Amino acid sequence: MNIAFFLLPKQEVIWLTLDATLRQTLERMEHHRYTAVPILDKTGGYAGTLTEGDLLWFMKNNPSVSFEHANKVRLSDVQMRLNNQAVRIDANMVDLVSLAKVQNFVPVVDDMNRFIGIVRRSDIIDYCEQMIVSGGTAIDTEMATG
Repeated sequence: MNIAFFLLPKQEVIWLTLDATLRQTLERMEHHRYTAVPILDKTGGYAGTLTEGDLLWFMKNNPSVSFEHANKVRLSDVQMRLNNQAVRIDANMVDLVSLAKVQNFVPVVDDMNRFIGIVRRSDIIDYCEQMIVSGGTAIDTEMATG
């Protein structure tokens, strides 16, 4: 199965750039109720995934940063503690499932490392459930060829 089938395209994903401010990030994550968002560099490449925990640790370790001053801090100053891996659009389902075990979503990049969207863990679980119900023939074939 081609992972493009599961892709939520970049236009439909909430993402931020390294130039975004801490305040913009907090407000956007709160508005959409997300606990993690993909971060892109200036060229549109995937730079990492920022989590609520990253923001909390940054604020704890920088007590001079208050919400009122959060508009002066760029995301490039915030350390991303988790190393969420991206997959290329031509990756196989086995790679996708392996990453989804430890990531809420899997970022997808093209062959130039430009971010093109995400695959949500819930969509992968739904696919696996369908394969189990149908006897698993697609998963068995994918694992044998993957």
